[in-house]
Amino acid sequence: MIHIIGLKGIPIVKEGDNIARLILEAAKAQGIEIKAKDIFVIAQTIVSRAEGSVVDLNTVVPSDFAIRTAERFEKDPRQVEVILREAKQIIRMEHAIITETKHGFICANSGVDKSNMPGEHFVSLLPRDPEKSAREIRKELEKLTGVKLAVIISDTHGRPFREGAINVAIGVSGMKPIWDRRGDVDLFGYILKSTLVGIADELASAAELVMGEANEGIPVVIIRGFDYIEGEGSIKDLLRAPEKDMFR
Repeated sequence: MIHIIGLKGIPIVKEGDNIARLILEAAKAQGIEIKAKDIFVIAQTIVSRAEGSVVDLNTVVPSDFAIRTAERFEKDPRQVEVILREAKQIIRMEHAIITETKHGFICANSGVDKSNMPGEHFVSLLPRDPEKSAREIRKELEKLTGVKLAVIISDTHGRPFREGAINVAIGVSGMKPIWDRRGDVDLFGYILKSTLVGIADELASAAELVMGEANEGIPVVIIRGFDYIEGEGSIKDLLRAPEKDMFR
């Protein structure tokens, strides 16, 4: 049986905070014992705040292009400037500003977000290296608990052909993000030839059911009971190569 456990009581994270220690303090306060193969799904926002990936919009001078774009999308031109700086390339600017980030993620607004940020003029950026962030948090958690764990850093992304945003993985450590089912047999004896399951994304989405998007105050979720494949897979395994992208 799979359990999804929200950790309450984690304070507003500030630059320099030790996320692993905050997680374990919250778990202890709830009487939760950390067990081997627990999966920690951590909201990107608190990782960004801890690492200082935050921008004060009052320090940003928008370019002419950012100002024109902001008028078109009814956005703060300073925030648009940050979005453009965080983009590797602009993919589309129709209903929203869709970019490819420096990490290789295709998402709205380069992942720049004002939600769940203390202070009206602050925005969070995606962590500079979410894979490294996940790995460092996992190692600290394992050091403090003495058990093997997995960590997923998640962010909310929209989808091009469906309404409603969902949580996806942007960093993963301690588990393989893809479950390769090729060669397995289905109910009727058919051998699967192309089935790759995005396990890390599915776990991130499951965590969002408890984590929420508004004022729930649950930035970390433990998923317990899922038998994932241990190892150091890369989030890049989940990113479709441009030459295989059918919609760009």
